[in-house]
Amino acid sequence: MTQEILPQTHPVKSREQTTCCVVGAGPAGAILSFMLARKGIPVILLESHLDFDRDFRGDTLHPSILEVMDELGLADRLLQLPHTKLSLVAPPGGGLRFDLHELKTKFPYVAMMPQTRFLEFITSEAQRFPSFCLVMGARVEELLEEEGQVRGVRYRAHDGWHEVRALLTVGTDGRFSRLRKLAAFEPIASSPPMDVLWLRLSRKSDDPHGLMARFGGGRALLFLEREDHWQIGYIIAKGTYHEVRAAGLSALRQAIAERAPDFADRVAELQDWKQISMLSVEANRLRRWYRPGLLLLGDAAHVMSPAGGNGINYAIMDAVAAANLLTAPLQAGQVTVADLARVQRRREWPTRVIQAIVNLMQDRLLKAALDPNGSFTFPSFLGWPLVRKLVPLLFGFGIRPEHVQQQARRRPTWSRVGTWITATIMVLALAWIIRRLTRRSEQPGTASQEETPSC
Repeated sequence: MTQEILPQTHPVKSREQTTCCVVGAGPAGAILSFMLARKGIPVILLESHLDFDRDFRGDTLHPSILEVMDELGLADRLLQLPHTKLSLVAPPGGGLRFDLHELKTKFPYVAMMPQTRFLEFITSEAQRFPSFCLVMGARVEELLEEEGQVRGVRYRAHDGWHEVRALLTVGTDGRFSRLRKLAAFEPIASSPPMDVLWLRLSRKSDDPHGLMARFGGGRALLFLEREDHWQIGYIIAKGTYHEVRAAGLSALRQAIAERAPDFADRVAELQDWKQISMLSVEANRLRRWYRPGLLLLGDAAHVMSPAGGNGINYAIMDAVAAANLLTAPLQAGQVTVADLARVQRRREWPTRVIQAIVNLMQDRLLKAALDPNGSFTFPSFLGWPLVRKLVPLLFGFGIRPEHVQQQARRRPTWSRVGTWITATIMVLALAWIIRRLTRRSEQPGTASQEETPSC
């Protein structure tokens, strides 16, 4: 159902015309804007905040992302910036090791880089193109619509109201998308069984590197290595934040120390709840990502669970696909609904497949890990040789990684049908296999498994 915009009731200080207006300078918006600008397409990127500095944003650059950076000629300069590398993941319990070095890629690791640094780099590189314009502190308040077609946006800045008219408006403004709300899109929601408390504790010189995890006793902790500290995710059962808060900081410090004794001498660093950020974990998707003149990408179209760090990876792949498919129509000055539908067709099934896999694993594994009266162990099938090769591939590249193309290529209809048939079969088969194997692996009375690291 379309939303009609009321007549203008406030003075507009400036009006600009562009080919593409991108709302939201997150990873998807920054990459899309860069790729369009390098083709000479006029693009205005609007960001509601005055800077990119946000706490606890996803900062995993997967091999698939690094390959895109390489194809854009940016990887060497990007990797000169401070970052850490994650190439080995060893889930709690010992015996299981997933090694990204086995991936056939120039980048057999995940680069851990603060998202602030990544976004500043991409947007500064985009500034080299005269067709690119970045506007910070621009909060979009209205869609401009004429005869059912979105023609741009009105935004409010510190100096008043401004208007951008565009052939195409793209919403990449995240899980709380303003454009999604203005366009009256209603997502289909699922409810992951967890929320996450994000916090920081200091690093010691002799600490292990990479990723660590601790499960058991009704608690789950993730430790992500940063340059001078650990970013810690304390996973709690959905809707229990108020109970954790009511118990007090001392109880939280004790819970962390009990599950991670090697951090017991550091939990005293937590002195105020302002040091802790609560992420209400959600996952949802839109039935349709577009309307005439408007396209949503990334979390604006499909909110991803933070499990596996999939959000930034799939958002950037959305952006690459959109740039590949829409460059020619934008250059021609005519973007049809069919063009927008092609973007959704290409990116929807990889998103739905990974959401189904993550939701199933969360439902089976995290519920057990967060049950204080139960026991937890990783399913034995994760140690099978084929699965041990599949997990790094899925983690490193996701499903259907995108690559930068010089020209958009149209696919025949039969190929699209085949893609959907293949995707449907994959989802059903994976869901059945995981369900059967996790059930088989659930052994009453199994001792709780712990620990850790990686590198």
